Amino acid sequence: MRRTLRLAVAQTTVTEDPTDPANLRGSGEEIRRLMREAGGAGARLVQFPEGAITYPGKYVMSSGPPGTLAAADWSRVDWSVMRAEAQSVADLAGELGLWVVFGSIHPLTPPHRPHNSLYVVSDEGALAARYDKRYLSHTELSYLYTPGTDPLVFEIDGIRFGTALCIEANFPELFEQYEQMDVDCVLISVMVDDAARAALAQAYATLYSYWVGYSVPAQFSATAPATITAPGGRCLARCHADNRPGLAIADIDPDTQDTDIGIALRYARPWRRTARAGLYDNHVVIGDGRSDARTAF
Repeated sequence: MRRTLRLAVAQTTVTEDPTDPANLRGSGEEIRRLMREAGGAGARLVQFPEGAITYPGKYVMSSGPPGTLAAADWSRVDWSVMRAEAQSVADLAGELGLWVVFGSIHPLTPPHRPHNSLYVVSDEGALAARYDKRYLSHTELSYLYTPGTDPLVFEIDGIRFGTALCIEANFPELFEQYEQMDVDCVLISVMVDDAARAALAQAYATLYSYWVGYSVPAQFSATAPATITAPGGRCLARCHADNRPGLAIADIDPDTQDTDIGIALRYARPWRRTARAGLYDNHVVIGDGRSDARTAF
């Protein structure tokens, strides 16, 4: 049976002040609007940025004097509104029959700091899984969050997905791990204005021969908009780069007859696995002076 899935990757306006309930409600409304748009375009899954409901600014949350860094004061967040918006996203996912991945803050039991997370909501409107950011920035670890510990792989219609958040793009071992876990696509959601990080996302699609969804805040899209990259590194879809919310949409089809994607999936990826598994061991020559001498032509 052929596996195929239409993926939508969103760029939305990410707010940095979770102490204002109006900001949280506005984020929820924008997420739901784009969910409807994605559903109307036939998407099976829509991905949103890191902190799609809110990504708290480090100075906004500081418990110290204005303009200084100190441990975040999470008591200032209206968690009831945060949960209500997340639940509204889940309810709409059930109505639309659409899977949704979106970033938000996940509170722990006080006095523990929250996780910076991606929620995975099923097409039945249930919270199916949660990914907690494992590699935090210095500021996040020092003042804001509790790190996660585990990778996340989930499956929709036979397509396997992995997840990562923002600075984790700088840790290639995470993306090698997902290749070893046999994912078809990695969803990278960020809260950063950084062309280099988008280039890394494209590089992982090339190195590990899987699809990559790269979701960004709309306000940073002029630098690097939301994109979907195919195995082998070709961009399949890209949002507009004018700071407006929007969607990039493309199909994930592991059985595709597209030449360069097919080569990446059916030749490059298996070959690299074989190469890493000791392919060259029996071909190494030991004790040949012409090989051992490194200072003679």
